[in-house]
Amino acid sequence: MKKIIFTDKAPAPIGPYNQAVLKGDTLYASGQIAINPATGELVLDTIEAETEQVMLNMKAVLDEAGMTFENIVKTTIFIMDMNDFAKINSVYATYFNEKTAPARETVQVACLPKNVNVEISMIAIL
Repeated sequence: MKKIIFTDKAPAPIGPYNQAVLKGDTLYASGQIAINPATGELVLDTIEAETEQVMLNMKAVLDEAGMTFENIVKTTIFIMDMNDFAKINSVYATYFNEKTAPARETVQVACLPKNVNVEISMIAIL
């Protein structure tokens, strides 16, 4: 059986999907964008602020599943402009221990939901 993970401390899905699904010991989390769940507004002031909100949303999903960033084994970062990579990476790096950081890829894409600049998805294991 799979368990649906949902928290109101992260943005509600904007389509036919869930924030995350727990199957066994593995959490498959949908991509998070920079929607402030308290206001429903996008945080787009700077790419750093946008990335910070994405990471906070990821944390809320992890918390609901009883996990932390240390449980993440894989992330995928989708960005609109590869020139933002260093700024995104500087925020992302503050959430992980470099020695135990997850595997990841970063991909530049043509467009993201709500025309945001960054979206991050993850897989975590208990």
